[in-house]
Amino acid sequence: MARFTGSLWKKSRRYGISLSGTGKELEKRPYAPGQHGPHQRKKQSEYGLQLQEKQKLRFMYGLTERQFLRIFDDAAKLNGVHGENFMILLESRLDNLVYRAGLARTRRQARQLVGHGHITVDGSIVDIPSYRLKPGRVIGLREKSQNLDIVNEAIEVSNFVPEFVTFDADKKEATYNRYPERSELPSEINEALIVEFYSR
Repeated sequence: MARFTGSLWKKSRRYGISLSGTGKELEKRPYAPGQHGPHQRKKQSEYGLQLQEKQKLRFMYGLTERQFLRIFDDAAKLNGVHGENFMILLESRLDNLVYRAGLARTRRQARQLVGHGHITVDGSIVDIPSYRLKPGRVIGLREKSQNLDIVNEAIEVSNFVPEFVTFDADKKEATYNRYPERSELPSEINEALIVEFYSR
């Protein structure tokens, strides 16, 4: 299945959460798109709720179904709670950490920065958005990319970097300090429903 490249705004309104992370999608019309807008009333089945939760998380991180399922399977091999481990692995992707550090305004933008070879890990260029980092790794910009407008604009508007990432604005470098705790991850996601969905 191909990666979704359509309007995240419509998806955000359908699911009732900001999938871009900016929150702007829900400012004007915080209800599902369509003719009936805020008056849509449908009781969802258990399967429908599980599917919706899975799609919310998949669109939030901008992954194809195959990528999403592969990470889900990797999380099953780790000790601990499957759903939590799954979300921690999603957070450990390079494109997500570029976004979390404030070097990009959205995960989609972060994925482009990585894919175009602007991002380094421990000083070496890594152009694979799905590259998984372990704590202690340092994310930076290659020398030629230090003054990219897109990055400077993102840093200017960035007002929240989670505690599991440290950002040095002078060096434009971020350190992945530790794996995040569940309380630091998207609270609007019920990962237990996603585990149920794939366990059917």
